[in-house]
Amino acid sequence: MTDTVLQNFALGEWRCGDGGFAEIRSAITGHTVARTSSAGLDFKAMAEFARNVGGPALRAQTFQQRAAMVKALGLAIMERKEELYALNPHSGATRKDGWIDIEGGAGTLLSTASKAKRELPDDTIILDGAIEQISRHGTFMAQHIYTSLRGVAVHINAFNFPVWGMLEKLGPTLIAGLPAIIKPATPTAYLAEAAFRIMIESGLLPEGAIQLIVGSPGDLFDHLTGQDVVSFTGSASTASKLKTHPAIIRESVRFIAEQDSLNASMLGPDATEDSPEFDLFVKEVVREMTVKAGQKCTAIRRALVPAALLDAAQNAIAARLAQTTLGDPGLEEVRMGALVSRSQCADVQEKISILSGEAEIVFGDAKTAVIIGDDAQSGAFISPILLRCNDPWAAKSVHEVEAFGPVATLMPYKDFSDAINLANRGGGSLVMSLFTHDPVIAHHVVRNTGAFHGRIAIINRDSAKESTGHGSPLPMLVHGGPGRAGGGEEMGGVRGVKHYMQRSAVQGSPDILAGVTGAWVNNAPIESEKPHPFRYKFG
Repeated sequence: MTDTVLQNFALGEWRCGDGGFAEIRSAITGHTVARTSSAGLDFKAMAEFARNVGGPALRAQTFQQRAAMVKALGLAIMERKEELYALNPHSGATRKDGWIDIEGGAGTLLSTASKAKRELPDDTIILDGAIEQISRHGTFMAQHIYTSLRGVAVHINAFNFPVWGMLEKLGPTLIAGLPAIIKPATPTAYLAEAAFRIMIESGLLPEGAIQLIVGSPGDLFDHLTGQDVVSFTGSASTASKLKTHPAIIRESVRFIAEQDSLNASMLGPDATEDSPEFDLFVKEVVREMTVKAGQKCTAIRRALVPAALLDAAQNAIAARLAQTTLGDPGLEEVRMGALVSRSQCADVQEKISILSGEAEIVFGDAKTAVIIGDDAQSGAFISPILLRCNDPWAAKSVHEVEAFGPVATLMPYKDFSDAINLANRGGGSLVMSLFTHDPVIAHHVVRNTGAFHGRIAIINRDSAKESTGHGSPLPMLVHGGPGRAGGGEEMGGVRGVKHYMQRSAVQGSPDILAGVTGAWVNNAPIESEKPHPFRYKFG
């Protein structure tokens, strides 16, 4: 990849920024691979273009038509996926890492479209629940419905999954009938821009349906209204700044946040060193530390084990980590690539320093690593780091500080109740996993940790072969979490579509409600002009 000037897509046209370009460097070689700027864009005009051009065009389509469009977008990306894989190594990712981002992103569009086609009507509103009879004689009733908002969705995405992160938000947004303005994270904006370009060149989207900002979003937030939605993925500190923007507060703009979280994985108290669950737990901790070099919002940060198994777990995890080869992700023998940038590497090293004040580094060196590949010696590499915290009850940083890289902390629990309390010490997480073969243990863990976690994955010898693992958000399942994790929710099939719509209670007589909804309502006049459905002839 040569030094490329990335382009914004605004008001239906591609255009470069007017100046003030930021350089994006390869995570492997350190060389500049792209430059990006949004200087000169009229952000107010972009928002109005989305609302006045893109919105009406999308709302003119039914859910079935929008779902067909989203499916076609996923297929278009799959057809040109190798163009994206060619750029992928510069982000520090192996091809296996890239599969999660590129094909996983396209697959999310396909899955979301499939759910919509099966569950949504060939209409532009969604009925929510049954008719509510609110009068004695049934002449005044109510029906909850969802309608499309009349604004624009602003998507602020993270650097770790530039394709998947863009598409998992975009699918539900388009199906909801809402246009989107997409702002990818700068370090991997070249991948997002390439995937976005594929969608535009497909010719599948109506004008104004999507726009792209590859630099700063400028004063875009100043022009948001109560009909708009902001969907954000990133750090808690950035989310806090955006949530408190005057326009967000003044207009009560919907803000969906998916933030970093200190996800826990728990080895159940029924496990022994020779049980299948012990081995599965060890493999999962190592996998979550090394896939994408640990740069996953769902990665395991805290590994909880029975105190009696602490040494055994440490030795087993360290032994597997020792087999991990670091280096140029284009080389076949490399198993873990680089962090996204040198600045990210420095940030992770700083966080490791904080964590090591309360925990001991028992595997790895934050300053040195053996790197494979002559061109990778200047890359943003860091060794997998396993820490051990012997006193997690007194410790604070291990439950509050996230090193967003190949870093996890092993900690013991004394008893079952203690394990649950430690899992919840994360203050709200995207996911936790439990490795147990005992349904009673699973029963108590779910009921006592559910309030703190957006997803709970229970894995054992019976499910391991088909399990999607601890760290894989799925398009049919909700993705998000309370508290520190942002308090937001994405995906979850049709649930994710409804986040971009307005629910209203509509009241009226049976015939009025039948006219509004297009569905039969008890006590409404019977339509007799059209043939009975059983009398239609097909073929």
